[in-house]
Amino acid sequence: MKFTLSWLKDHLDTDATLDEICTRLTAIGLEVEDVDDKAVYKPFVIARVLEAEQHPQADRLKVLKVDTGSGDPVQVVCGAPNARAGLVGAFVAPGTYVPGIDVTLAVGTIRGVESRGMMCSEKELNISDNHDGIIDLPADAPVGTSFATYAGLDDPVIEINLTPNRPDCTSIFGIARDLAASGLGTLKTRPAPSFAAEGETTVKLSIDLDDEKLCPGFALRLVRGVKNGPSPNWMQQRLIAIGLRPINALVDITNYMTFDQGRPMHVFDAAKVKGNLTVRRATEGETVLALDQREYKLSPGNVVIADDNGVESIGGIMGGEHSGCDDNTVDVLIESALWDPMNIAKSGRTLGIITDARYRFERGVDPEYMVPGLERTTELVLELCGGTAAKAEVVGYKGHVAKVVEFPLTEVKRLTGLEVSAEESLDILKRLGFGPQGIGDIDSGARIPVTVPSWRPDVDGKADLVEEVLRIHGVDNIRPAPLSNHAAVNGKILTTLQIRTRAAKRALASRGMLEAVTWSFISEEQAKLFGGGKPTLKLANPIAADMSDMRPSLLPGLLSAAQRNADKGYGDVAIFEVSGTYETDAPEGQRRVAGGVRRGTASLVGAGRMWSNTAKGGGKPVDVFDAKADALAVLEACGMPMTNVQIEQGGPDWYHPGRSGTIKMGPKVILGHFGEFHPKTLEALDVSGALCGFEVYVDAMQEPKKKATRTKPALDLSPFQAVKRDFAFVVDRGVEAGTILKAASSADRKLIASVNVFDVFEGASLGADKKSIAIEVVIQPVERTLTDEDFEALTGKIVANVTKSTGGVLRA
Repeated sequence: MKFTLSWLKDHLDTDATLDEICTRLTAIGLEVEDVDDKAVYKPFVIARVLEAEQHPQADRLKVLKVDTGSGDPVQVVCGAPNARAGLVGAFVAPGTYVPGIDVTLAVGTIRGVESRGMMCSEKELNISDNHDGIIDLPADAPVGTSFATYAGLDDPVIEINLTPNRPDCTSIFGIARDLAASGLGTLKTRPAPSFAAEGETTVKLSIDLDDEKLCPGFALRLVRGVKNGPSPNWMQQRLIAIGLRPINALVDITNYMTFDQGRPMHVFDAAKVKGNLTVRRATEGETVLALDQREYKLSPGNVVIADDNGVESIGGIMGGEHSGCDDNTVDVLIESALWDPMNIAKSGRTLGIITDARYRFERGVDPEYMVPGLERTTELVLELCGGTAAKAEVVGYKGHVAKVVEFPLTEVKRLTGLEVSAEESLDILKRLGFGPQGIGDIDSGARIPVTVPSWRPDVDGKADLVEEVLRIHGVDNIRPAPLSNHAAVNGKILTTLQIRTRAAKRALASRGMLEAVTWSFISEEQAKLFGGGKPTLKLANPIAADMSDMRPSLLPGLLSAAQRNADKGYGDVAIFEVSGTYETDAPEGQRRVAGGVRRGTASLVGAGRMWSNTAKGGGKPVDVFDAKADALAVLEACGMPMTNVQIEQGGPDWYHPGRSGTIKMGPKVILGHFGEFHPKTLEALDVSGALCGFEVYVDAMQEPKKKATRTKPALDLSPFQAVKRDFAFVVDRGVEAGTILKAASSADRKLIASVNVFDVFEGASLGADKKSIAIEVVIQPVERTLTDEDFEALTGKIVANVTKSTGGVLRA
């Protein structure tokens, strides 16, 4: 939002300096982004041409002698057709930056004649686009004085960063109102427009909508006998200063009202309107040629103003070219309407139109200013263009019902920590236009009903009123204070899930994997491929066709990312992500998952082909065991007791059935899956190469038991020597090694420290569909040295447990 200092002072009576105004604007929440103090115009002075001789080497150039008021005349070579002796204009000396042509002027020689300055045109000073000649001032213009001061170009321009919740400050009057409420001057109130209305507005208006909130009100007035042409210089200069291009008086007035009062207006050439005007929904495929010379295809979601010719304006966004006003306009229809903010925002986004009118209507304009805005605009039209105003036609407006918010005075202290008296709080609200009701003997604990002004649609509750009090009282009054000490030394701050999330990330990063962040939504085909695709998880407004569903798994995004790397020549990729997946649309249906993918030769010992890696397992394609190691590393980092973790063969359908596994805690709790991917899965994702991956459900792990103390227990080592015993069992080929490990471990949990598989053998000597699995059992005595009889008894128990669980026999 831009405005000039003089424009602001049209509404604010203040002696404050530019710096004081900018400081106060930021303090009350209207952050100043930029200030152009117009210092670039200071070197330009008013000068008089004393002589204008023909250039000896050029027919179109003249050699001027210019009096700049500083002493001896200055020689200037000029090509302007209106350059002549006696002309008074704007002069600039060498070394000065000329904004209109983006050049720093230097002493030059033009066709053999030295030129030590420039007489400037309006374009060269960014006053207008006129470059037909140099500026021609009245003969009594004071030579040697500042041209910027004389022409009003030294008016500073302030730009504020306006937040979406402050539609009242999309007007310069609204900004002045806030500054006045903060104590930086007095708000100027303009008398109501007074002019005689003659006759009726012959063009009638009707609203034909199925939802009256789309156009809550419409005011229209006919002004006959106007003379359209350029707007006055003061209006043009203000519009140019804020980045608008003057067009003609009628259009400039509507633009002026948009910024001055925050009231977007529109004007129709009455002679181009056929029949009466109707506010309605557009029909499917209906088109309009707008004022930006572009044709827009409309739909029933767009509200338009139409006549017998068709659409004449896109309501609240942009007018149509057909009924636009030009220099030949004699009778003009002035429109002041109200529109639904949500519909304006949707229509503007759909059509791709950004205008100052849309900017204000989609935030909410003051409904009570609809008719006064029409009166003020009419006054300007009569003042600048002449004519006779007819009576206004007002349709649909039912008046504004003010919101009433109950304001507990104690909320200021509770929400801000500031001690603001009840009297000051209510006085601030009154200065801002709010209406506290029933104020008598104010009790500090009272709850005061407060009427919200029509120009503040953003205020809905008591916290909004506290915010108003705070920003006017001054955020700088909040004193810094240390946080209170709650004696919570070493208290737990993060939740268990947060701790485990961080631990999982660190563990995977330490295994040479890089963290990735993939989209939380994927295509419906990918979602169904990984067990998702439920209707409840489809996005209502997806940003792309292939991002229509919330992801049920991290793997589609990670696999696609790995393939993109491979397509660019980086085939050995190891990436992971710890984030959310979605099983249902309920809060408990969101899971926290640690997932990862390895591709090519990106194993833990290194990637790529290298002679020293081959013997150590490097250089070979990744497989199910790499994925298993990653998954178990996550569980261990999250504090899971690994002795209780069970691994079963097989996994979800997207994994290879013979090269995958499921990690469980007990018979029901599934902690994750790992493995190589099914060829059909890779084909559906258009992914290729050696790939393995895993997913561990971080939120499925049980909460650790609370300990009486955070101190680590004493290290208790057995003084007795550990003993190892090897066993080889012949079992059916379908028996899993994990079943043997579990059976052996359960023989005596106090004495057996660990059980590991160290050999698997298959051969004809064992018989058809048989295999031999050899295990190493580590026996750790605790209370005494074991005798041969103790070992024999334990050995017999181990063999019996394995035989009972697997049907296998001890290999001879």
